Amino acid sequence: MRTPSSPPRVSAGVALVRRQERAWLFLMLRAYRNWDFPKGLIEEGETPLAAARREVAEETGIADLRFVWGEAYYETPPYAGNKIARYYVAETSIERAILAVQPALGRPEHHEWRWLTIDEALEVAAPRLQRVVEWAAGVIGARGAGPF
Repeated sequence: MRTPSSPPRVSAGVALVRRQERAWLFLMLRAYRNWDFPKGLIEEGETPLAAARREVAEETGIADLRFVWGEAYYETPPYAGNKIARYYVAETSIERAILAVQPALGRPEHHEWRWLTIDEALEVAAPRLQRVVEWAAGVIGARGAGPF
């Protein structure tokens, strides 16, 4: 069991976006009632960016990730179980996600996926994730960068 003084567990993921007509859409995944971006724990010897890429591929089947805005990231403050999530922003042209069966679970990790507008993403996201949506929207130039 981890204590508050234990180092946080760090996961890495991607706020994955694609352009549809004149709007930016965010790919979000739902597990039970919680919406999030693809992410997961960083494995031993893996860089955070490599973990983020791996998690997107494992959770959505999408390998077409273009980090056109560089490797900037946003880290959440510690949350449940002393976890920190680091999110990058990448663009894709892929429209469909594939929720593959995870061998350890015997089922997909998520129940559904959706491409959401910024406002829709903000509506379904928990408060800690709303900050990530706002940050990513600022990075891609879809919204003015506000206080984070």
